[in-house]
Amino acid sequence: MIEATAAVVREPGGPFRLETVRLDEPRPDEVLVRIRAVGICHTDLSVRAGRTPSPLPAVLGHEGAGTVTAVGSAVTRVRPGDTVVLTFASCGSCPSCRTGRPVRCEHWAALNLFGGRRLDGSATVYGAADGTDVDTGAGTGAATGGGTVHRAAHGGGRRNAPLNGHFFGQSAFATHALATERNAVPVRAGDTPFELLAPFGCGVQTGAGAVFHVLRPRPGDTVAVFGAGAVGLAAVLAARLTPAARIVAVDLRPGRLALARELGATDVVDAGAEDPVAAVTALSGGRGADHALESSGSVRALRQAVAALAVGGTCGVVGAPAAGSEVALDVPELLARAPRIVGVNQGASVPEQFLPALVGLFRAGRLPVDRLVRTYPFAAIEEAAEAARSGEVVKPVLLLP
Repeated sequence: MIEATAAVVREPGGPFRLETVRLDEPRPDEVLVRIRAVGICHTDLSVRAGRTPSPLPAVLGHEGAGTVTAVGSAVTRVRPGDTVVLTFASCGSCPSCRTGRPVRCEHWAALNLFGGRRLDGSATVYGAADGTDVDTGAGTGAATGGGTVHRAAHGGGRRNAPLNGHFFGQSAFATHALATERNAVPVRAGDTPFELLAPFGCGVQTGAGAVFHVLRPRPGDTVAVFGAGAVGLAAVLAARLTPAARIVAVDLRPGRLALARELGATDVVDAGAEDPVAAVTALSGGRGADHALESSGSVRALRQAVAALAVGGTCGVVGAPAAGSEVALDVPELLARAPRIVGVNQGASVPEQFLPALVGLFRAGRLPVDRLVRTYPFAAIEEAAEAARSGEVVKPVLLLP
């Protein structure tokens, strides 16, 4: 087994605690990655809070970037020493995967969110059996930055109890992660630091992919982005690379709106000060938006995004509220205006093609995601998580020792 330091969440609403864990050796199709940076996404926080169902105790984290250190016997796409961006997992064998649509993988939920294990039910990460079976001590390098590492007490086998891992096929809140060949995407990073590569695996891919793959603005179109977080701002960055004439960012935070304007939004709407539907309609000459993207996870914002559409417009939904959330829609209005409402998972992308292309756009200066990032040492994960939760920081990224 491989020893690592990981941030473990043991109960809903509990803290991230740095603990010594152990990972399996890579199976034939698996890849061991030395994580150098990992972004914090609101999905991580939603799982920790219990709003998104996923088994605990667990090692979360799904925006990892690092270096391959070992590969399984059947792996051909990456080799030790490669720089990789980790992204969502897919099975590779169901009809959707075989036809190039991995985001529609039949096993997506089990592989990424709700399983905590490989598809065969085996664990990938092991640690203390419970929160009391730990000692406070110096950790495996993770105390850099001033944190405490909890080591499992010796004896009794309790230090090798299975934990829930395999989160988005990676569980990247750790110094090492076990991924598969399919979700470890090699990139030509050049001198791009790991902290700027990490967000591409989820947040950037989701926002940019929603624009490029689903909305596909045409010349003269209006695009309205509801929610100026990491995903929404990635969508703004992508939209400015399309022929869209107007890019409208809608949010409650003036600071986020100012950043959206700097990143390419032609107009901004403060949803706390004016009616977003009326504002977007007015900005589009009374027609409404040709395309809207709801990225905040607010049911109210989703309703507004649909209402702000032009006749025949498309609303992409990427924001994820608590499980079971519903939105009320006016059915006669749907019949009259014929909107298209589509859920967008992970930007509807094929990561092995899309992620290297996005990194290339960043390196060419055309997709400045560095404007979204603030870094924290791994031991400051609680501070970084709070910065994400409060909206103080668009994309906190943890640097691992």
